[in-house]
Amino acid sequence: MENYRFDNLDKSILKSLMSNARTPYAELAKQCGVSAGTIHVRIEKMRQAGVITGTQVRVDAKRLGYDVCCFIGINLNNARDYPHTLELLRELEEVVEAYYTTGNYSIFIKVMARSIEHLQDVLINKVQAIEAIQSTETLISLQNPINRSVTP
Repeated sequence: MENYRFDNLDKSILKSLMSNARTPYAELAKQCGVSAGTIHVRIEKMRQAGVITGTQVRVDAKRLGYDVCCFIGINLNNARDYPHTLELLRELEEVVEAYYTTGNYSIFIKVMARSIEHLQDVLINKVQAIEAIQSTETLISLQNPINRSVTP
């Protein structure tokens, strides 16, 4: 699929929506100096092109009781184990992101846990219990000072 061709209007619309996805079309139109109909057409084109894939509610993990964020590098016994291992990791609610990578690890996952004890349980009884996993390395995040989406 070809990359969507952006102009300045598309970029302005996306920046506004990324800042507040609930901004009314009329307000976007006023900010951009175009009609609400134009905003609607542009947003629909970006949806159809797969640029806009939905809207999300962001939650504060700490306020939900998840105090520990960590990243786990996973080495597999064999590369062919990747699809099945990914299926098993997908079933773990503590795994919030997963990446198939080059370098030192086959898979790199982000895990959210309620405490160090919870993390230890996830590691021992869930992640390391997957037979195809040869070894893991855990990195605990102390802060997340940069958390943003790409700029259109």
